[in-house]
Amino acid sequence: MIGVETRMKHGDASDRSPSSGPLGREIVRADGPSKVQGAATYALEHRLEGLLHCVIIQSTVGAGQIVAIDRSAAEASPGVRLVLDAGNSLTLRSQPDFFGNKPPGDDYTPFATEIRHNGEIVAAVVADTLEQAQAAAQLVRVEVKPQPVIATHDDPRSGYGNPVPLDKDWGNPDDALADAPVVVEATYETPREYNVPIEPHGLIAHWEADDRLTIYEPSQWVDGMAKHYATWFELPFENVRVVSPFVGGGFGSKGQALPHSAAAAIAARMLRRPVKLAVSRPQTFTAYGGRPATRQTLKLGATRDGQLLAIDHDGSNETAANATFIETLGVVTSMMYAVPNFRSRQRIVPVNTVTPGAFRAPGKNPSAFALECAMDELAVELGLDPVELRLRNEPDVDPETGKPWSSRRLREAYAVGGEAFGWARRDPAPRSMREGRQLIGWGMACGTHPVYSSPGEAMVRILADGSVEVLSSAIDMGTGTYTILAQTAADALGVPVEQVTTKLGDSRLPRAPVAGGSQLANLMTAAVHTTALAAREELIALGLTDPNSPLRDRANTLIVAGGRIAPPSGDGISIAELMAATGRDVLEVTRDTLPKKERSNDERLKFFTTMAGMERGTGIPKSRHSFCAHFVEVRVDEDFGTIRVSRVVSALDAGRLYNPKLADSQFKGGIVMGIGMALLEEGITDPRNGRILSSNLADYRIATNADIPHIETISVGIPDYDATPLGGKAVGELAIVGVAPAIANAVFHATGKRIRRLPITLESLI
Repeated sequence: MIGVETRMKHGDASDRSPSSGPLGREIVRADGPSKVQGAATYALEHRLEGLLHCVIIQSTVGAGQIVAIDRSAAEASPGVRLVLDAGNSLTLRSQPDFFGNKPPGDDYTPFATEIRHNGEIVAAVVADTLEQAQAAAQLVRVEVKPQPVIATHDDPRSGYGNPVPLDKDWGNPDDALADAPVVVEATYETPREYNVPIEPHGLIAHWEADDRLTIYEPSQWVDGMAKHYATWFELPFENVRVVSPFVGGGFGSKGQALPHSAAAAIAARMLRRPVKLAVSRPQTFTAYGGRPATRQTLKLGATRDGQLLAIDHDGSNETAANATFIETLGVVTSMMYAVPNFRSRQRIVPVNTVTPGAFRAPGKNPSAFALECAMDELAVELGLDPVELRLRNEPDVDPETGKPWSSRRLREAYAVGGEAFGWARRDPAPRSMREGRQLIGWGMACGTHPVYSSPGEAMVRILADGSVEVLSSAIDMGTGTYTILAQTAADALGVPVEQVTTKLGDSRLPRAPVAGGSQLANLMTAAVHTTALAAREELIALGLTDPNSPLRDRANTLIVAGGRIAPPSGDGISIAELMAATGRDVLEVTRDTLPKKERSNDERLKFFTTMAGMERGTGIPKSRHSFCAHFVEVRVDEDFGTIRVSRVVSALDAGRLYNPKLADSQFKGGIVMGIGMALLEEGITDPRNGRILSSNLADYRIATNADIPHIETISVGIPDYDATPLGGKAVGELAIVGVAPAIANAVFHATGKRIRRLPITLESLI
C-alpha cells in the first residue's frame, strides 16, 4: 500500500488551549516538516518505469465545427508514440459530471468534434519525453469551420438568460416596496474568477492490467474520482485506485475527473504504458471553469428607523453553451436578515465558456457581495451606522425555513470585532478621514456559510508498540486533515498525540466524501472519534477478558490515559505491554457515521462517491451556519487613486475549533482571497473569439504578500453540538464571504464613490 505517514512531534502542543486533551489545542501541522524538507510526494512526482508524456492540444476558436485533423507530421516526429483525437480515441461510457451535466449519447470521448469554447481539448500527443510531445503538438493541424461566438454575458446576443428552479418567495414584496418609506436599488457585478491552485491539474495514469487502473492525481475526492474512472471504463469500483496523499490547493477545482484526465487514461490503456499529463498554467484556465461572472439587482425597502420591509433579488450567472452551472446567488440573501417580504429569482446565461465550477464558497461569496453592499447603501440613505442597521434586522430564526439557529453569534462578532477594530471612532461622512494625501475608509460587512453533514468512515489500528494509526481516503490539501484527525484519535483513545500516525489520500483506504463545502473536518473528526472510541472499548475488553492480560479480574472497568491502561484506582501498564502480554500485533477497528438504514454495499458506495451525502439535510430540525463580521480599513491615494487594504479585523463564529492554529490559517487564507477578489482578480475575455486573455499569473492578478496588511482574526464561536457531533462548524470557506463588500464599503467611505463592479481598480475611481 502506498501510504503517506505523518507523525506528531514532541513539543508541538501549545499550552494556550484550555482543553485538557489534544483536540482543541494549537498543534503545528503534522505534514509540515515533510513539505518543508521536500519529502512530500505530490501526484506528478511519482516515478514509474516506462513513463510517457502527454500534451493536450486545445481549440483556438470559441465556437465551430472541426472539419479535419492532420496528425501525420506529428506522428512522424521523433519520440512520438501516439496522436489522439476523436477519430482514433477509445470511447468511454458517458456519465454526468459533478454538476449533473451528461454528454449526449452513451459513448464519450474527451476530444471535441464541435467546439463550444476556446481552449476545448481537440487532440493529444504522447511521446517519450515532455519536450518531444510539446514539439509534436505544434505539428498537429486542426481545420475548423468557425461559428459565431458569444464570449460573455455582456454581449447583447447573450440574451436575458434561462430561469432556474431556485425561486424563493414569501409575503408581498411588490406592495411592500411600493409602500416603503425608503428604497434602495442597485446592480452589482463580479467577473470570472479562477481557482489557480499553486499545483496545476495533471495526473499519471497506469494500467497494471487490462482491468486494473491506478491514477495518481491531485484530488479533493479520491473515492468519487475512482467511481468516475470506473464508470468511464466500465470497471468494478474496486479495480480503480486513486492516490492523492498531498494536494497543492484546489479551492473546489479538484473534485472530479476532467477531460484531460480521460485523455491520459485512454492513452495509457492504448499504449500499455504509464502516461503523465501535466496541464500547463495557461491551460488551467480552460481545462476547468472557475467562478462564473455574475450580475445581481437588489431592491431593499425599509422604514425610516431601519427596519427591513422587503427584499427583491434578481440574479444571473454565466454558464457554458452546452452545460448548466448555477452559482446559487440567492443563498445568502434569503437567510441573513429578518424581512417579512422577500423574492429571489435567478437565471443562467449560456455563453461560449468552459463549464464554470465550484470556487471557494460558491454562491455564498457573490451573494454576500451584493447583499452587503446594498445594506451599506441603505445605511447611508438612512443615516444609520452600518452595524446598527444589521443589529436592528437580526433574525431570531432562519427567515427562509423558520427553523431555530443551532447557534448564531453575529451579535458577539459585531461587538468583539468592532471593539478590536475601533469602529466607534469612525466618522460616518465620506472623505472625512485622512492622513496627508491618503483618504482613509472604514467599511464592514458580514458573511455566512452553511454546515453540511455527509457521513464518513475511518479505521483505527493500535499497534504492538502502543502507537496508533488512523486511516481514511479523506484528503489534505493544506487545511490540516492529517493533524486534526491525529488529535481526534489521541483524544478519544487516551494516548499522546505524538504516538498517532495518519494515512490519507488513497481510495483503497476507508471511505470519505468530497472535501468541499467546508464539511471534511467536521465529518471526519466525527468518524474518527466514533472509531477511536470503539477501539478503546475493544482495548479495555482485551485488558479485562484476555486470559493472558495482567489486568484481568483486577476491576470491572479500565481507564486509558496517557498511553497506559489501568483500573480506576491503582497502577496499570502501557498499551504496548498489554499488547505484548496478550500476543496481539494489532487491534484494528473500522466504523462509519452512515445512517443506520443505509448499510448495503451499494448504498455505502453511493454515499461516498456521489453528492447524496451532502443532500442529507431536509430532516435536520435546526438551521446550521457559520457566521463572520469583517471590519476593514483602506487607504486611497487622493492623487493616483491607488487602493491599499491597510487593516483587517474579522470576528468569526465557526463553533468549536479543533485546532485554533490551523483554523486561524484557514480564516486568514479566506480573507486574503477576499482581498484579491475585491481589488485584483478578473478573468478578461477576447470578445472576438472567447479567448481568456488573462490566462497566466502575470495578467490574472492574485493577492501576494505585498498586498496583504496585518489581519486579526477573533473566534467568537462556542461548541455547537446541534450542528455537528463534536461541535465544530464550517471554517475553510467562511472567511472569504463578506470581505469584498467590506472593502467596497470602505472605498465608498474613503472616496464617496460607490463601486458596484469588481474588481475595484484605479480606473473605477476616475
